[in-house]
Formats: sequence, structure tokens, C-alpha cells
Amino acid sequence: MESDEGNGEENGRRLARGAELEMRWVQGFTNRNVGFVNNKTICYPSGNYILFVDIETKKKTVLKCKNGHVGAFAVNGNSQVVAFSDQKLNPIIYIYTFPGLVKQSEIKGEAQLDYSLLAFSYMGPYLATYSSVPEFALSIWDWQENILLCSKSQPGVKVTSMSFNPMNWHQLCLSNENSLTIWNIERNDQEHHLKSKPVRLPAEDGSPMCKQDVFFSHPDIQDLYYGPVLPISAIAGLAGDEAETFRPKDDIQPSVHPTVHCWTATSDLYMGCEEGHFLAINAETLKASLLYYKPAQDATEPRRTKFHSFPLLCDDSLKKEEDKRRTQKPVLLAMAYHKDGLYAAGSDGIVRFYQIKGTHYQMDDSFDVSEPITSLDFSPDYNTLLVETDKGSVYVYQPSQNEEVIKLLDACNDHFLSADFLTPGNKYCVSVAISGEVHVWLLEDGTFISKLCLNTQATAMVCCPSSHSVAVGTKVGHIYFIDVTKAETPRVVHRVLLSDLPVHHLQYDQSGQYLITGAAKGHIFILDARPSKLFQVLGYLVLSSEVLGLSAIYDVESELVEVMALLCPPDIKRGRLEIFCLPTAIIIDNDECIDERGMLKNRVIQKHQYELDYPLSSAVRQKDDIVYGYCNHAPFICKYHLAKKKTWKDVSVTLSEKKIPSNQFAPGFLHLSPNSQLLTSVAKDGVLFIHDAVTLETVAQEHCHSYQVQGIGSLSFSLDGQFILVNGVDDGTLVCLKWNRTGGNEMKEATDYWRRILAVLNNSIYNENNVLKSMAEWNIATESLLESSLEKESQEVLQKKPSVEVTDEDSYHNLNILSTDEMTWLNQTVQKAIKEEIKKFADKRKELKKGIKKLRKTVRKAIEMENLAKCYLRDIIKKECWDSMSIKGHAIKCFHAAYKVTNYPMKERSKEELEALERVLQLKKIESADLKIRKEIVEFQSQAIPPKEEGEKVEEEAVTDESTSNSLIGSLSAQFGGDTSILYHQMDLHTREEKINQIILLQDIIYKVKTAFNKEFDTVARQKEQEIARVKERNLRIQEIVEQLELQEEVWEPALTDDEIPERALTVEDSEIKVEKYLTPQQRAKAEMMAKIEMERRLAALNSARQRALYDMMGGVLEIKKEDILKIEIPPPPFVSKPDTLWNEEEKKVFKEYEKKVKELNEEREKYRKTLETELKKLQTSIQETTQTFDDTVSKLFERKVKSEMVIYQEELKINNLLYSLLLDEELSTREAGLNHFLDKKRKEKLSTAEAVQVARAQVDAYRETYDNLAAEDKILERGFKKEFADVPAHHIDHLFKLYKRRPRAQKIKMHLDTANPYGDRPGSARAYKEALAHLMKAIDELDGSENMPEGLELPVWERFCLARRTKVESEQLVKRKALTLAEMQAFLQKRMDDDEKIRMDIEKILNELNTLREEKMRFQLDLTVQFLLKQGQVELESAAELIPDYTDAILLHKSVIEELNCTIRAQGEKKIASMVESKDFSKGIFQLEWEHKKMKMLMEDLNQRARDIQNLHVSRDRQLFLRILNYDSRITHQVSVMEQTLGVMDKLHKKKVKNCQKVFKDLEKRISLKEQANYKLSQELQEMLVSVSERRHIFEAADTRLVSEKAAKEHYQDIVQRRQLVDLAKEQAQEISVLQAEVERLRMRTFPALFEMEY
Repeated sequence: MESDEGNGEENGRRLARGAELEMRWVQGFTNRNVGFVNNKTICYPSGNYILFVDIETKKKTVLKCKNGHVGAFAVNGNSQVVAFSDQKLNPIIYIYTFPGLVKQSEIKGEAQLDYSLLAFSYMGPYLATYSSVPEFALSIWDWQENILLCSKSQPGVKVTSMSFNPMNWHQLCLSNENSLTIWNIERNDQEHHLKSKPVRLPAEDGSPMCKQDVFFSHPDIQDLYYGPVLPISAIAGLAGDEAETFRPKDDIQPSVHPTVHCWTATSDLYMGCEEGHFLAINAETLKASLLYYKPAQDATEPRRTKFHSFPLLCDDSLKKEEDKRRTQKPVLLAMAYHKDGLYAAGSDGIVRFYQIKGTHYQMDDSFDVSEPITSLDFSPDYNTLLVETDKGSVYVYQPSQNEEVIKLLDACNDHFLSADFLTPGNKYCVSVAISGEVHVWLLEDGTFISKLCLNTQATAMVCCPSSHSVAVGTKVGHIYFIDVTKAETPRVVHRVLLSDLPVHHLQYDQSGQYLITGAAKGHIFILDARPSKLFQVLGYLVLSSEVLGLSAIYDVESELVEVMALLCPPDIKRGRLEIFCLPTAIIIDNDECIDERGMLKNRVIQKHQYELDYPLSSAVRQKDDIVYGYCNHAPFICKYHLAKKKTWKDVSVTLSEKKIPSNQFAPGFLHLSPNSQLLTSVAKDGVLFIHDAVTLETVAQEHCHSYQVQGIGSLSFSLDGQFILVNGVDDGTLVCLKWNRTGGNEMKEATDYWRRILAVLNNSIYNENNVLKSMAEWNIATESLLESSLEKESQEVLQKKPSVEVTDEDSYHNLNILSTDEMTWLNQTVQKAIKEEIKKFADKRKELKKGIKKLRKTVRKAIEMENLAKCYLRDIIKKECWDSMSIKGHAIKCFHAAYKVTNYPMKERSKEELEALERVLQLKKIESADLKIRKEIVEFQSQAIPPKEEGEKVEEEAVTDESTSNSLIGSLSAQFGGDTSILYHQMDLHTREEKINQIILLQDIIYKVKTAFNKEFDTVARQKEQEIARVKERNLRIQEIVEQLELQEEVWEPALTDDEIPERALTVEDSEIKVEKYLTPQQRAKAEMMAKIEMERRLAALNSARQRALYDMMGGVLEIKKEDILKIEIPPPPFVSKPDTLWNEEEKKVFKEYEKKVKELNEEREKYRKTLETELKKLQTSIQETTQTFDDTVSKLFERKVKSEMVIYQEELKINNLLYSLLLDEELSTREAGLNHFLDKKRKEKLSTAEAVQVARAQVDAYRETYDNLAAEDKILERGFKKEFADVPAHHIDHLFKLYKRRPRAQKIKMHLDTANPYGDRPGSARAYKEALAHLMKAIDELDGSENMPEGLELPVWERFCLARRTKVESEQLVKRKALTLAEMQAFLQKRMDDDEKIRMDIEKILNELNTLREEKMRFQLDLTVQFLLKQGQVELESAAELIPDYTDAILLHKSVIEELNCTIRAQGEKKIASMVESKDFSKGIFQLEWEHKKMKMLMEDLNQRARDIQNLHVSRDRQLFLRILNYDSRITHQVSVMEQTLGVMDKLHKKKVKNCQKVFKDLEKRISLKEQANYKLSQELQEMLVSVSERRHIFEAADTRLVSEKAAKEHYQDIVQRRQLVDLAKEQAQEISVLQAEVERLRMRTFPALFEMEY
């Protein structure tokens, strides 16, 4: 395969007719790491190339990757080599030396798809590689010898950064977004092994994370009730490899996310992370510590070298971006270690210098590049710092000289979009990036000339043939015209906004008169390409679908331009060509060629259409109606010959004349050379194919881009055909190709065509360039800001919900349009057609109304579908929660109390549940029968027990079982409908099957308890319905009585609530609907007709003569009922309105009869009312009693429900305990399986480590034997020296032996103190040994010189001596090297032994854990959880502080033990009571005697006191009478009779006074009536007087005596005022007199004595 690829590459560079393409230059940028290849040259990959740039001269050298895109890349400045991988199956790593670019070696590893990282060691020939999917393997290579030293795979682990320890190549650091790992390379002679050591990173907040063993249990944590404390993995049911590392999501504490790391001179690591922390890592202890910022005490304002790019934006936006960048916490993304400290940079774009001491650092800003920095790298001499940004720009800074920052590479903000040659095409070329950056390059060597930023997203670019202008299309519909007459200072001179559609294609015709623009949605705009016409828009046309490509041909003779547009309508899935002409008339008389909308007329452009047989992605046209197309679905190039006579209506399919296969990836595009002799095809594979336009044979090919980056984006030929510009889609690379040598005819034809074109265009170029220079520059900054704001507004409008609105015709005049400068040309032409559009507005309105109706139907249908979905959901919920219930859930409420009792909603038990229950019951029957037979066998064997005693024992056991059954069963379900006889005994539940069967039986008991309660509930529910029916019957009578009594009270009407009748929730009543019901016209007409019929029926009933007569005569009834007595009213006589004094005798009699009837009627009414009230109270009392009785029943049912709940909870507690025991068994089994799996894994590791120890020990022993042999041989050489030179004289032997022992001085490593390299010159071990051996051999050669030969020694002897000494030195060096190797092997053996010992300790730990687990498992299988039901007196525990007693120290005793103890206590108590009664009786006699003695003393005192009272008694008159008169009672009786007679007399006098008062009262009434008559007469007189007064007032007003009355009033007012003043004066004088009198009295009192009466 490789030979085929090489042959294809070589053949691709040869032309079929003796021509070759060579790469002229490459321009590209990268956002990958840039490195120094020596002190003055940097290199970086770009696309398929590696670019080398001299930082002083900026000269570029290019190295191409033969197999496509460059993959992983690494550079080593010390060795001046670069390494890179290609991106293909089974990729290869190439290593080249610089500056010769000679391939040093090719490394073919085990990677199948790609390498992600490469890294060189600091010194030495070592290369580390890391492959991507699927291996994820780390490999260490000796790249000079092309030997794989070792490799280790870690599946699924991606690595983002990798580096060697500069101080020790046996250490590497690999990091990704979540972890950081240090790998050690252990060496055992020629074997190398990789060992990883992950670093435990701190948490996101910087705090250290505690290490916790999640796999092994903690013996200090115990729970006697819930079982052993198991790891979370066992609880989760994991027993494999996942059990070792499983942790719950909530327990996982996220760590910091590394972004960059750097090695120090002490073999430690500095690390930055996304959280902004700065960490230091010890590579030996693997401990990460947080470094803290500590500002210096003498800190001043740091000097910062600023370097900013100058985008054409306003200062406010720059300040906002700068402030935003400063406020964000910087994240370190790059580090570079220096002798003076650490240079680091990150997301804020500032390079800072860190000086670190301990756990604190000081920081100083070095310079600012205003872009996020992704890489920092020092040159090999550590004098130059290379800074790379995420955009790809490269800066150079020399810290030692403090020079300004130099921008070495100014990268684009995005990839290249297109490139083209500037007329005449042999000096400059222009490229544009997607971000809108326009670059001008020197065509000869690709030197960068200038740059212009448009600050908008570009979509197309093309250079004008008739002037030095460039047209750039944008996404928002603009076309920028750039003046490049001065290549060093390009400028925008004009901008046209065609529409709001993005521009996709730009094409000039060969004469440079027209600019054909293809926009989205099939729009094509024609512009005048000449600056002298200000790039006028000539017209536009709209095609049927999207335009895929444009091609224009200029006819010199007819000055006609034919434009071909390629379409591919989705409905026909074939290619379509739309060809139209652009005559000169559209420039001369443009108004005649366009309609009122600005659209080009069909008769002017003569549009033609061709249907093709294949869908095409690209098409180009020659002058002779030859069209080449690139198939879209298959890699074919088709050749078509268009028929000359094609009209618009003729749409027959045009078939291809020729079709050649292409080896490219479809879709692609075609391009013709300027002279139409060469046809190029490019596609996503990135290979450029050049074909002969006539034969379609492949002329040349060049692999300049790759399919990994979407291939080639654009291609352009120079006018002379010598140069080709190609840029990639996503690789950011621009490649310039040049023909190396061509045939004579082809070169001559291309040159002749170029000269002819220039001859035609020279005059136009000169004139148009002059106009272009004179045009003013367009202000990009303000326009770009306006454009961005317009784009945001348009996006906001698009994001809003569209609405349809019908307006009047006048609304067309209120159009919101832009200013004149920003108004699109299309809008200008549309305004001309507004008048005609107004006429069509009526039709549009009708169409809009139809659309609204259609929309209404759509919305209605959507609502119906939504309602249908809700109904379906309702049915599903009803089916699951209501229909599936065999017993529906409802409630019963009390009439008066707040009790509410609900039943148990229950489903029908499934067939599987019933089968399981039947199986368990059958099994239980079998077990019971088996147990019974066993008991019979046992009883038959024991016949010695007497029958009587046996019967007594059976009775005792029955009594005991009856009393203790509930306690041992642990629930009261037997009293509530459950059968507990079928249950297993709680002490016998040991196996898993028994526990599962017990759960099934307990569930059946719960089902029966619920069923029994539901039966009682249903009975009470029916009782409530009956009670409500009775209450309603009584309420009918109560309602009649209330109406008859006219009482203002409501009758209590009980009813069932929604909780009691839950079926109501499933039906909707008409009263629940608050909105008016929608009626169809038919329903509305029917309802009106029914209402009319009902009204007619009522009117007919009212018009009946019989009904009217009955109502008039008897109130509508035929007989008077007793209830109507309350309604009877006796009409009063007509003379009642007159005063009773005016009545005659007849009227008085009639009135007396009337009063008598009224009195009788009232008495009858009162009697009937009392009867109704009594009946009402009786009915209400009856209702109250019956409802209260029902409430008592409900309260009893409520208590029953509480007890049922208690029983159910007791059974559920049993089930939960059983389930927990099953779960615990399963967890213990899972834990045991996990430990066994881990033990097997460790045993396998133990076998491998033991084998490794054995192998290493064997190797060490063998090597030690070799070393001992070498050492022995070395000693033999020294001992045999005198024997070998025995023929030499003795004095010479001693001298020679001294020379034999003499060794040259060892080479000292020169320390360059002035260098900035923090790691020093540290060559690798192999290199150091070779250099030391070479130096030693050189010194030995010097010692072997004849000038060092002793005098008198023969030359052959000296030569033999030198040979022997050299042999001895070589033997010594070999022994030293073997000793070092042996030490390394012994250290390796010791590490393997340590690993083996560690695994042995792990195995012991696992075995101990297994033994502990098995003991716990056995204990908890035997220690059953049993539920007991104990009464309050049976629990004798203290629970003062807590509600629930603590049962940890409790002991469960049998009832017989307590009873025996109670009997003993009772007997002792009786004895104590008997002795206490005897003592009590004795003390009782003593107390009785003492009491009698006290009684006698008190009687004596009482008698003495009575005697004293009799002596001192005062005898009054009453007492004297009582003592004197014998019949004292008769005297008292006589006095009482006298007082009664007195009271009788007084009563008669009182009655007489009452009669007199009544007479007076009647006289007063008569007087009152007379006064009323007099008042009546006076009121009449008063009315007459008021009339006369009003007449007099009118007369007074008419006489006009106002002045007289005013005068009189004034005089009267003066009299009043005078009188008021006199009264005030009198008051004042009276006050003065009173004061004077008081003063006189005071003085008098002072001069005369006062005599007072004294009371004694």
C-alpha cells in the first residue's frame, strides 16, 4: 500500500505532457503549540505542511507531509529535530532534522487511527507518544535506534498534555481535564517498564480532599439492629470491578481541572487549573499544595510592556472588552520555567513573572497581548520567550534585555475563505478570511504586504480584471469594494447593500464590465464593475431555486456577456442550467431593460433553460457551448454540448457526451484556466486534479490539503496561467503553486492569451485606477457597528412570533425604511412599484381573509386534538386509578361531628398472586400434616404419663396458648378478620423460602382485614343513605310548618359530599359550567321553539274560566283546610277610619262583634301555632337524635378503622422486617462475592508479581555472576602484570607498574553560570557514558605517546605495555558500567519485592474481611427479629427522658417466670399484712382510750362554760315576757291575726284608689280627644294664617321698604351695642367692688379678734 501511495504521489507531480507543479510558498496559521527548533527558528504545523520561520529575517521554510494532514507534532530545540505523525490508518511518525530537513527515522507504532500527543525528552534520544482511540497507549521510543522501549495502554483515558522531566528522563507527566498522572520508567538492564502514580488533586475550592477507602468496611462502626455496616458498593449490588471504585454521585467531590503543568529544576511540578488556582506538586510524595499570593513589601507599580493589535473599533467597545477581560478571574493556560522564576499566562492575555518561595509567590506583570495565551516556550538558550495566542498569533520577547514585544505572526481571526490574483496577476494576490480580514501577499515569495479588517463575516471574494479593486460579499447582503492600487494601504471605497440575503457567489466577466452576484433564494444581481460608474446596480433576476455556481463568457466581437447559473431543484433532483445574456444596452439605457421593480426583462436577457441528466455540484462553460459538470452523488466529471436552439418552453433533458470517473470525494467543484485549456477539479479529499480541457486526461495533481479539514475551499488561476492559489476549508492554509516546466505550445498559448487580455484591458485599468484613487475612503468602524446593530435587530425580529395583520390601503404610505445611504437598491426600486401594489391590495386582503379562515380551522383542529389528548389521558388515569379498583375508595362523614372515615380502595388480586397464595397454603397444609404425624409418633412412644395429669397439662397449655398467642404472633389481626393459624412461627423463619412464604401469608391477612373492614364500612354507608332519606321525609313536613309559621330559618338538609360519592368527579353538571353553553344555530332554534310552546301552554292555563272563578271565590281551593286558619283575615268595618267619638251605637255594637271575632280567631291561631311549634320541635328533636345516633356509629367505625390501621401496620412491620432481612442477606452475599472477586484478582496479581520477582531475581543472579566474572578477570589482569613482564628488568617493572596503575583525570562537567537555562546541560546517561569513555580513550592515547616511555625501555615492550594498560582500562570501565547496571537491577528487584509484599498484605486484609463478614452473616441469620405484642404492664423499663424506651439492655422473660415470682411476692405480702393488722388492732385500743379521756375533759370544760354564760346573761323585755307569760305562743298568734286584718283594710283602700285613678284616666282621655279636635281646628286656622302671611310678605316685598328696614335695623343694632357696652362696664365695676369688699374684709379680720365654737 505504501509503495502505491508513493507512486501516486510521484505521478501526481508529473504532467502527462512534460509539465510539473511545484509548491511556491505556503501561508498558514495554527492554534497548536509552536516551538523552537533552534535558537533563531520556530516551527509549527499548518494543514499538510510544517512551516519554519526565522525570527530575525522572517524567512520561511516549508516541510510537507506526504500523506496528508499533519497530526501530532513535537519539536526539540536541543537536538534540532521535529517529529510529526500523519493522519491515516496505521499512522507513521516522521522525525526530521533541521536545517537540512533530512528524514532521520520513521516510527511505526501500534496505533491504528491517530496519535494525539508527541513529546521529546529534554536531552537524549527518547520520544514519548500517546495514541488516541482505540488504544490510548503511552509508548517510549529510542528514536535514533527506532526501538520501542516500553508501552502501556489505559483504555478510555484521553490526555491533553504530556512532558518529560528535564532533570530525569525516567519521569513523565500526563494530564487531562480531570486528572494529572506521573509515570516512572523503571529499567532492568535492557527492559523498560512504565508505572503510573496518579496525583490526588484538591477540590474545586482548593481544599484538600480526604482519602477514604470505600471498599473495605469500618469495624469501629456497628449497628446491632440494622446489621453490619456494609460498603455502598454492596448496598448497590455491585460485585465486580465496579465495586472497588463505586461512589454515589452525591459523595463525589469534584476536583480541580488541570489546564497546564511545568517541571522545575527540583523535579517538582507547577500546575494551573480552570478554577484559577496555582498548585505545586511534589513528584515523590504526589502531594498537591495550593500556592498563595503574597505581595512584596516594597512593591511598586510594575512596568508592563503592552502590545495591542489595532482593530478598527471604537474606543468604547475596546474599553468594554478590556474591562470585561480584567474583571474575569484569569485561568493559567501556559507556563515556562526560567532560571529566575516562572513565566505564566492565560485567558487574560497577560504574561506574568512568578517568584515562588515555599507556599507563597510574588507576581509581576511582564507584558500584555490582549488575547488569551495558550503556549509559552523558551528557546534552547533561554534568551527568547515565544508566546502563542489561541487565535494563532505568535509574539517574541527577550526577558533578559527587556525589549518590546515583537509580533512575529499576525494570525487571522478565522480560516481563509478565498484567494485571487490582482490584475495583471503576476505581482500581488489577495486573500480574505471568514472573519472579514483581507490580506495582500507578494506573489513571488508570499511576503505579507498589508491587511484590512472589514469587521463582518465574509462569504465571497473576487478581484476585478478591469481595475485594481476587490469585491467582497458578506453574510448580511453587503458588497465591499476595496481599492488596492496601493498594495501597502488597501482601503474600502464603496459599499452596496443589495438585499438582506447573504451573498454566496461573485463573478466578473473577462472584460471587467459586470459583476455578477449570486445571493440566497435564487437571487442574481448585476452590477457595473467599473469604479467610474460607482458600481451601479443594473438589475436583478430571481431563479427557481438556489444558485450553486456562476460562469460568465465574454464575446469580444459582439461585446456580449453570457452568464450561466447552475441550479439543482429539489423536486426534480437533476441539474438545471439557466443561461442569460447581458447586452451593452443594460448599461447604456438601463431604464428600458428593467421593470418597475428593477428586475431585468426576459426579452433583454434572453433567458434559456437546460435540464441535465445528473445532479451537479459545479459546472463551468467554454465558448463553444461546452459545459463541464461535477456530479453531486457520484465522483464523475460529465461533458455536455448544449443545443443551439433552445427556448424557454423547451425543457427536454440534455444528456452528457462524455463521463470520466474521478478519484475524489464528492461533492466537488470545477474551475477553468483563463485560456480554457485546463480544467481543474477539487473536492473534500484535498487533492487538486488538473485535466486537459479537450481530452479530460489528468495532466497533474497535487495533494495540498486533506479530507480531515474538509478539503479545498477555493481555487484561482493567474491570468498568465503560471500560478495557482489554493486554500483549505478548515486548515487555515493558503498554498501557492507554480508550473515548473511546461511544453512550448501550452506556455506560448497561455502567454499569448495573457497579452491579448492585457492589451484589451490596459486602457480600462489605467482609467479606472485613476478614478479608484480619487474615491473617498469608506468609514468601516462606524458602519460595522451599525451593521452589527442592524443584524441584532433583525435576529430579534426573526425570533419574535410572526403575526398576521390586515391594514388599510393608507398603511402602505407609513413604511419604516432606512436612511438614504443605507437603503438597499432593491428597496429603492420597490418604492417605484408601490402605486401598482395598492391596486392589488384588495385581492391580497381577500387572500389574507381566506388564510385567516384556514388558520382558524387549523387552530380549531389543534385545540380538538389537544382536547382529545387530554381526554385520552383522563381515560388512562380513570382506568388505572378508578376502573381497575374492585372496591372504590370513598368516605363517610358524621352529620354533626368532624369525624371522617374512609374505606380501603382495593384491586382484584392478580392470577399470579392467587396462584402463589394457593401454593403457599398447600405447602403449609403439607407441613402441618407432617408435623401432626410426627407429634403422634412422639406421643405414642411416651405412654407412661397418666391420663388425668395429661388432660390437666393439655388444659394448662391451652390456657397458656390462648393468653400468649397474640403476644407471640405480634399482632391482633385474628380479632379483625385475619387467620393467623396458617402463619409460620416467628422463631422458625431461617430460610429465604420461609420468609418469602411468610410475606405472602401476611399480605393475605392484610387483604382479609381490609375486606372485613370494608364490609362494615358498606353497612354504615347504607345506613347513612337510609338516615338521609328519613331526614328528607321529615324535612318536607318541617318545611310546611316553617312556611305556615312564617319563620325566618333555614331547614337543615343533609346530603352526601363529593368524598362520599366520588363518582361525581367523573361527571360534569350543568351548574359547574360557568361560561355560556355554545349552541349551534339548529340547537338555538329548537330551544326558542320549546320556550315558545311552554309560554303558550301557561297562557292557555291562565285563560281558563273555571280556574279564574275558583281562584276569585275560594282562593283556588274547594275547601278550607286547617292549615289555612293562619291565613284567614277578618275584614274590619268600614267606619273604623272615623274617630270613635263620632261612632253611633250601631257602629259600636258592630265593632264589639268584630273585636270578639278577632279575639276568637287569634286564640285559634295561637292554639294552632303552638301545635305546629310542638310538632316542629318534635321533628327536629327526632332528626337530632337519629343523626346523633348515626354519628355515634361513625365514631365507633372510626375507632374500628384506627384499630384496623394498627393491625395493618403491625403486619406491614413484620413484612418490612422480613424484607429487610432478605435485603440484608442479599447485600451480605453481594459483599461476599465482591470480596471473593477482589481476592481472585489480587491472587492473580500475586502470581504475576511473584513471577516478576522470580524473573527479576534470576536476572539479577545471572547478571551478578557475569559481574563477578568480569571483576575476577579484572583482578587477574592486575595480578598477572608482573608475570606478563617477567622478562623486563626489576627497576623497569616497578616503574611500569606505577604507570599501569596511573589513570587520567576524569572530565569535569563545565557549569555555565551565565546561562539562563534552569536545567543546565544534562546529557542522557548513554550519551554521558559515551562522552566520558571517548575522553578517557583520548587521554589514554596521550599517555601511550613515546614521550611518556621510561628511559632505557625498549619500544616493543612499551607497545606491549600500552596494549595491556588499555585492556585493563577497558576492563575497569566495563566493570563500572556493569556495577551501575547491577545496582539498577537490584533496585528494580527491590521494587518488585515491595509490590509483591504489598499485594500479600492486601490478600491478608481481604481474608480477614471475609472471615469477619461470614461471622456477621451467620450471627444475623441466627439472630432473628421477632415482633411481640406486649401490654403496658408487661414492659418494665424506665423511659423518663424519652417517649420510646431503650431496649438495648432489656431481657425478654417468659410469663411463667414472672407469675412464679409474683406468687412468692404475694405470699410474703400476706404475711406482712397479717402482722400489720395485729399491730394495728393493738394500737387502736390505745388510741380509743386516749380519745375517751380527752372527751371527758372537754365535757367538763363545756359545762363550766355554760354555767358562766348563765350567770352573765342580760335579760331583755322580750325575754322577761317569755319567762313571765305562760302561753307565749297564743300571744304571738293574736298579734299575727291583728296584722292580717290591718293588711285587708289596706288592700280595700288600695282598690278604691285604683278605681278613682281609672276614672281620672278616662276623664283625661276625653280631654285629650277634645284637645285633638281643638288642635285640628287650630291647624286649619294655621294654614289660613300662613296663606295670609305669605300674601303680606309679597306685599312687603312689592312695596320696597328695604331702606327703612335697614335703617331701623341699624338703629336697633346700635342700641344693642350700646347696651352691651354698658353691661360690660357694669360687670367690670361689680368685679372691682367685690375685690374692694374682699380687701376690706381682710383688713377687718386683721384688726378684730375672731371667736370660734369649740366642740368637745
